[in-house]
Amino acid sequence: MPAEHLTPLALMTKLISFPTVSRDTNLPLVDWVESYLDSHGIAAHRVYDDTGKKAAIFAHVGPQEEGGIVLSGHTDVVPVDGQEWDTDPWTVTEKDGKYFGRGTCDMKGFDALSIWALVEAHHRGVARPLQLALSYDEEVGCLGAPPMIDRMLDILPKAGAVIVGEPSMMTAVTAHKGGLGLDTHVKGFEVHSSLMHQGVSAIMAGARLIEWANQTNAQSAAAEPSPIAAMFEPSYTTLHIGTIEGGTANNITAKDCRFSVDMRVLPDEDPDRWREIFMEQVARVEADMKAIRPETSIQVETSFWVPGLRPEEDGEAETVVRQITGDNAEHVVSYGTEAGQFQSRGYSAVICGPGSIAQAHQPNEFIEIAQFEAGAAFLEKMIGTMGTA
Repeated sequence: MPAEHLTPLALMTKLISFPTVSRDTNLPLVDWVESYLDSHGIAAHRVYDDTGKKAAIFAHVGPQEEGGIVLSGHTDVVPVDGQEWDTDPWTVTEKDGKYFGRGTCDMKGFDALSIWALVEAHHRGVARPLQLALSYDEEVGCLGAPPMIDRMLDILPKAGAVIVGEPSMMTAVTAHKGGLGLDTHVKGFEVHSSLMHQGVSAIMAGARLIEWANQTNAQSAAAEPSPIAAMFEPSYTTLHIGTIEGGTANNITAKDCRFSVDMRVLPDEDPDRWREIFMEQVARVEADMKAIRPETSIQVETSFWVPGLRPEEDGEAETVVRQITGDNAEHVVSYGTEAGQFQSRGYSAVICGPGSIAQAHQPNEFIEIAQFEAGAAFLEKMIGTMGTA
């Protein structure tokens, strides 16, 4: 019995039916994708996370040689908790020229198109290899791509270009900022607030680090940007405090204060260096705390580290996308993607995918049908450029 050839819409509908929120398993989706590819004679490979409850999946079609193209996406989506949806988020609903559903835009729409393209390329017998790479845990710090990329380099011929299909309205995005997350725990010493000089308020000590972040942002904003920095809005590395908690009562110096630092680092700057700069400030504040109470401390853990995507001179991935789309404008974004992780491992990488990032993570997330069809047309043209064996 011949294998069923699903349309891009049917594939997206199936993928979205799996509620692969990052906190949950994605294995049912991976099982289905692997089975579908196998039905077409395409072997797939998995890379599990440490829990065994999540996996990345990748595959290769065409000749076993280097120089192919990778279509890269992620399988996880953000939660729908607390969001007011007009439709079932796990069912694709067509309305007003749009497909609604969690992940239609970010980024199961592109995942579906990529699976469709891989199967088409396989049956047409392309002369240039095509690879599919679907990760996990992108939404919580791009955690799943690095081990997947390592495994791909171990067992597959290295591709010449990676197209990461994050929503870009089918334009060629050639640079993005990196990301660094620092979970900070300030441990103070409790005393009655009338004797605060004998204790250490974790909140007030933490506030010194937060104020340093404010001052650093102001200084960076006032500085002359580098040529790469000038491409971005804002044109500097940003330090943001997203959450904070701590304290017991108004009249007790806070024993604990926890806050997160989210750094969006320019691609021509080193996230590790920014961590060092932050730790220098931590050391100063901690020394003052310990001078009052030696048992106090500040602990910092890295929650995520994502390299930026740097513009490439005559980059192969950019060339592939521009030749197909005809887009020669300059596009950069301030959010992070897995493109920088591919680039850091020696791949040429670019971002190009259907839909608008403005719809990502929103209630009633959607992708315009015209954008979805533009993505399909792009991949159809791409397959046409890959020749036949």
